[in-house]
Amino acid sequence: MLRALTGLLLLALLATASRAATPDPSDWDAVQAEARGQTVYFHAWAGDPQINAFIAWAGEQLQAQHGVRLQHVKIADTADSVARILAERMAGNVDRGSVDLLWVNGENFAALKANELLYGPFAEALPNFPLVQADRFPEMREDFTMAVDGYESPWTRSRLVFYFDPDLLPEPPLSMAELLVWSQANPGLFTYPRPPDFLGSTFLKQALLELVVEREVLYAPVDPDQFEAITAPLWAFLDALHPTLLRGGRSFPGNGGELRRMLGDGEIALAFSFSPAEASAGILAGELPPTVRSFVPRGGSIGNVSFLAIPFNAPARAGALVAANYLLSPEAQARAYAPEVMGSTTVLSMDALSPADRARFEAIDPGPATLPPLALGEPLREPHPSWMEALEQAWLARYGVR
Repeated sequence: MLRALTGLLLLALLATASRAATPDPSDWDAVQAEARGQTVYFHAWAGDPQINAFIAWAGEQLQAQHGVRLQHVKIADTADSVARILAERMAGNVDRGSVDLLWVNGENFAALKANELLYGPFAEALPNFPLVQADRFPEMREDFTMAVDGYESPWTRSRLVFYFDPDLLPEPPLSMAELLVWSQANPGLFTYPRPPDFLGSTFLKQALLELVVEREVLYAPVDPDQFEAITAPLWAFLDALHPTLLRGGRSFPGNGGELRRMLGDGEIALAFSFSPAEASAGILAGELPPTVRSFVPRGGSIGNVSFLAIPFNAPARAGALVAANYLLSPEAQARAYAPEVMGSTTVLSMDALSPADRARFEAIDPGPATLPPLALGEPLREPHPSWMEALEQAWLARYGVR
């Protein structure tokens, strides 16, 4: 009997611990109380000093306002954090994970969701979630064609934008076909980051969306039997483009930061970014000439939403909820919007904000090279996440070994 009672007591204690480790976001007061004193290990890409500085600032605000410590774990590739979470699950680690909050989207989210490695659903219970007006903007519930189902909280909007130096390029090319013609006439003035860098892979997807015969096929999972036929126009385009690139296409920059520096140094005349304010930020930082301006291709450019997710075994789930909610606040979103801070396009709907919060955004100068929303037009939807990995592997097989 004693052994049985001991077992029942142990089960009760385990159940209590499980409930304590699974905060209910609908009871926000309890979440905030539990979060106080927690350290949230936030795994986020660290390839941009401005983003790193913003995350440090957000950590100061969370500590001051909520008693939550935000520890930025600086990563080069989100896939590494996804692999760590999977390894912890395989090792039986269900409540002592090393990742509390993760900046994620696309194929990495798809892998986490497919393997049931996420805590939630939680996003739509966050107090600030109504400010994104998800019923009006369905992209807040979709990640690379995949339904979010509340397992990710929106954080930033991204949009592929090209920028150029008019002294070297008076009239920018407005399509991939025009880019090829211009690059052939002006060899060495263009290049792109080497896939699988995210920006380089996005360039491949942008080109494929423009060149493919039937675009809708890209919004379904890759059919290996059809992959070569569907992507043939892309490889023909790249085969013609690569000899005209900087260094004859024999080497590529590692990331968008290198691409920006090349344009600032006059090595190239045309660059691109997934941040519409990057050119303005570069001008304000003295990295780019003040004459640099931005544009989007005539047929539109890829846009998506970046999200925050909480792994299934995050120890500081309450703190992660508070952090995700704060990063969705008008205060944090407006600061990130400033080009000298992060230049991030907000996920918040201005119509959902109070007059005072709208004024936060209206007081910010987006910068001389930042396109107004109407000039950006409607974004092109991201293809299914399986296309990104397939394109990267095919690119590496064709061009990656020299």
